[in-house]
Amino acid sequence: MKRDLILVGIAMFAWGLGEGMFIFFQPLYLEELGADPILIGTILGGFGLAMAISHIPAGYLADRIGRKPLMVAGWFTGTVATWTMASANSLPVFIVGLFLYGMTLFVMSPLQSYLTAARGNLSVGRVITLMSAGFNLGAVLGPILGGRIGDQYGLRQTYIVAGVIFFISLIVISFIRPQPVERLPASDGGKRWFYSPRYLMYMGVIFLSIFAMYLPQPLTPNYLSNQGGFDLSQIGLLFSVSSIGVVVLNLILGSMPALTGFLLGQAAVAVFTLILWWGSGLAWYLLGFFMLGGYRTARNLGMAQVRELVPSAKMGLAYGLSETVSATAVILAPILAGFLYTQNPILMYAIGFGLLVLSIYASGRFSPKPGDFEASPFGTNLNPNSGQPGDTEG
Repeated sequence: MKRDLILVGIAMFAWGLGEGMFIFFQPLYLEELGADPILIGTILGGFGLAMAISHIPAGYLADRIGRKPLMVAGWFTGTVATWTMASANSLPVFIVGLFLYGMTLFVMSPLQSYLTAARGNLSVGRVITLMSAGFNLGAVLGPILGGRIGDQYGLRQTYIVAGVIFFISLIVISFIRPQPVERLPASDGGKRWFYSPRYLMYMGVIFLSIFAMYLPQPLTPNYLSNQGGFDLSQIGLLFSVSSIGVVVLNLILGSMPALTGFLLGQAAVAVFTLILWWGSGLAWYLLGFFMLGGYRTARNLGMAQVRELVPSAKMGLAYGLSETVSATAVILAPILAGFLYTQNPILMYAIGFGLLVLSIYASGRFSPKPGDFEASPFGTNLNPNSGQPGDTEG
């Protein structure tokens, strides 16, 4: 594996460790600060909005000024946001830090573009899932550590420790090498890829799949604590098992064709919803949370398929648009989850399962196939696999 991929992997492992310490406990900490379930869902929806507004500008800038500057900026912003949350003494200040942290997700489109260009002989799906596995390997330890710190010292202390870890991760990512900025020849049609019916249709698939997979998740910590009677250490253990699931499923499904892994990842999340809906007891929940790892795997492989639909020089913008669609689903799903939780918490899982069945069908029917883009009238002379600059690391 090339030097830059190793550095990214180390930085993502550290970031996964730090984020895992607090991210799964956010709903519980918001509850401690005085938020009710509907307000929690609304706040988490706003968190998704913070993610959504940053992806397209970041993707555009990554294509224009380079990917590394945007990646370093994302790591820096995340570190500042975490220290803001750690220092917050009230709900409004914490929300400011939370929304700022949400904006750091703009790093995803430059990161995915960087990995795609630096992948060498690896497939796009493989390199993205490998790096995600590194992140989630850190996230295996994060919830356990965060749960223990939360039980003994309070959840606020988890943000302080995470802030230190994020600073270390920022130092590591600053040592990756920059990549050359690519230009799309004027004869290659400008934005024709954007108007491709296959691209636009696939954005609908991305939205539906992310919405269906995310709906059961935002208030699950509250469900486990309030309805299930689990303490923070037990909840942390469950989410650590989920991160193990991400690592294992990334390695297994990432070696398959992207569409196959995309479908199987969604099916794994459907198993999670069924277990939370019908199951009981820690043993069943451990299995369910392992299967929840399919969410990140399916999301990564769903994004990897975007590469089949765009030219190399527009990867950043295309990934940014796709991440915005994904973030829009993350905005809306927690709001619905909060409403369902107040009616009957089980509805989050019952409706989530139904939507996943629909999503799996739509993904199999409308996801891109190799050659779709260049075969369309929008893709003439824009074959994304035609050896344009940036397909391998310079």
